[in-house]
Amino acid sequence: MKLKQLVRGLDVLIKGSKEVEITGISSHSHLVTPGCLFIAKKGGRFNGVDFISQAFKFGAVAVLTDMYNPFFKHIVQVISSDITFLEILLSKRYYGDPASSLFLVGITGTNGKTTTAYLVRHLLGNCGLLGTIEHIIGTHRLSVQLTTSDVVTNYKMLRKMVDQKMTNAVMEVTSHALEQNRVGGILFDLGVFTNFSQDHLDYHGSIEAYRAAKISLFKQVKRSIINRDERAVDELEGITYGIDNAADFRGGDIEESLDGTRFNLYYQNRVYPFVTQLIGIYNVYNCLAAIAVGICKGHSFSVLQKKLAEFTGVAGRLEKISNVHGFYLFVDFAHTEQALVYVLSTLKRIKMERGKIITIFGCGGERDQGKRPKMARAVEKFSDCIIVTSDNPRYEDPMHICCSIAKGFVGKYQIEVDRKIAIKKGISMAQRGDIVLIAGKGHELFQNIAGRSLPFDDREVAREIVSTIESPLC
Repeated sequence: MKLKQLVRGLDVLIKGSKEVEITGISSHSHLVTPGCLFIAKKGGRFNGVDFISQAFKFGAVAVLTDMYNPFFKHIVQVISSDITFLEILLSKRYYGDPASSLFLVGITGTNGKTTTAYLVRHLLGNCGLLGTIEHIIGTHRLSVQLTTSDVVTNYKMLRKMVDQKMTNAVMEVTSHALEQNRVGGILFDLGVFTNFSQDHLDYHGSIEAYRAAKISLFKQVKRSIINRDERAVDELEGITYGIDNAADFRGGDIEESLDGTRFNLYYQNRVYPFVTQLIGIYNVYNCLAAIAVGICKGHSFSVLQKKLAEFTGVAGRLEKISNVHGFYLFVDFAHTEQALVYVLSTLKRIKMERGKIITIFGCGGERDQGKRPKMARAVEKFSDCIIVTSDNPRYEDPMHICCSIAKGFVGKYQIEVDRKIAIKKGISMAQRGDIVLIAGKGHELFQNIAGRSLPFDDREVAREIVSTIESPLC
């Protein structure tokens, strides 16, 4: 597509030839390929205007910027006062509004987005996924750094799904993404709200601003699916699901075990029994949301019952690590107070009096410090033994983070900054019938320490440790 076609009818000033051929769009210089239009946005941690020269070294043929730079006379410059608006419009125009060719589901909320997204993908079939762990397009799986990518990448990935003849797509949508317009211009067929609790106040500044960012998704959805047990979003209207309150899709008669969950779904005066390999009531909520999506798409309950029973789970979401020592070992992504309550209360309820719960967890550095003691209190309420450790400390002192967490404890706990040693200590405490929970990182493959991404996978570390111990220690 020639530049003149891409910007036709738009209020922009072009310095240079309008005849250059545009073969892609990128707002990140390291993703630029020959023929790209580079979008140089100001602000944020990385200022796009500082990377114009680098973008052109990688093959960019034009740049979208808000101010003409006379030192770049050899570069085609597209000048606009509103880069954010143009980024959305040009992405939508270049990639052909791919969302309009898909049945697109957007999922937001503090917890449960990832599991619900994978459930939706599994139940709908022929469904692409853009989420925390990866992007899935047909048979291709791409690792990601952000839960919700930038505007250009979102349009590009949706375009790839359409080109792969996919008919459905599901996207996790974070509060950061909504605040930063990363899903700008995208109309969702369904928007799902899972739940709400404190998180990301380091970015949003207040719980009210965080909540406002979350619910802003529903300004760009055709229909909404809302957790009716979540009182924080009472003003949202749409299809409802829940357990404690009357809802269109209501779960009940829940039977939990460490091998899975059975529940009945009450819908329009009929009862539909479901079985899932997922553990816990909080996962029943995720299942109800996904089933509601399936019904809205036109699937039958009989098909959804069969498919749900086949779903094996999500990487790092209460993922069971097998061992021969008679205790239960789980890795989970829980990194908020509410998520820890969900997971630990479930484990405590299911285990009954069989053994103790040993929890190893930490908090991310340079993030919302107010949630640290709250997470400690949640862990202490449901755990018998606690080890506090590092969890992506970034540039913050790991011991300082651990001490901040410790302010929330009343009873005993241990601090072991080295995460691998902490996991080994926790596993070494376990006896037959005990439960060990390694929380916070889930599927993540790295520890972010002082600007470096160091390989670290809780699951692999746990497997290595259990394979080397001869028997559980007291």
